[in-house]
Amino acid sequence: MADRISHNADAVVTGAGSGLGRAFALELAQRGGRVVCSDINRKAAQATATAIVEAGGQAIAVACDVAKLEQVEALSAKAGDWFGNAPSLVINNAGVGLGGKRVEDISMADWQWIMGINLWGVIHGCHVFVPQLRAAGRGGVLNVASAASFGAAPMMGAYNATKSAVVSISETLHAELAGSGVRVAVLCPT
Repeated sequence: MADRISHNADAVVTGAGSGLGRAFALELAQRGGRVVCSDINRKAAQATATAIVEAGGQAIAVACDVAKLEQVEALSAKAGDWFGNAPSLVINNAGVGLGGKRVEDISMADWQWIMGINLWGVIHGCHVFVPQLRAAGRGGVLNVASAASFGAAPMMGAYNATKSAVVSISETLHAELAGSGVRVAVLCPT
């Protein structure tokens, strides 16, 4: 999908404050895109947006906890106001890791936390943005999963489960959007 991204993409990137999300945001801006840099950590999102602007690109920062639907809806509203239209690319990248415990030893609080970000964050992003992309008849969704989605390493049960679900949702969405002009991809980094 990356090679098909327009040089003027209006992109929303969650988890843009660090790591892969920051790299996506910087690359999209370098290609001439306008980027909404979203992260639960507003300062980190702002640092990414500032780096883009200082390099001559266009970006804004928006604080968003992807585990909360109302915050993803607010992110969408801010992006729409800034772009003046629907984004052309949504990268559901925000994610957290959890490991070192057997499945039966993972607390319910930890299950809820990781499911909220890794799984519900992708669900919320698709629920909010896909109707806009479908209505526009164009664009793309990139959901970030992990090689853990099919590797099922021990002591990583909660993480593995969330990332497997992201792959399944992405494959389903890809089939459902066939012929709509909206592309869907899932990334499984190691």
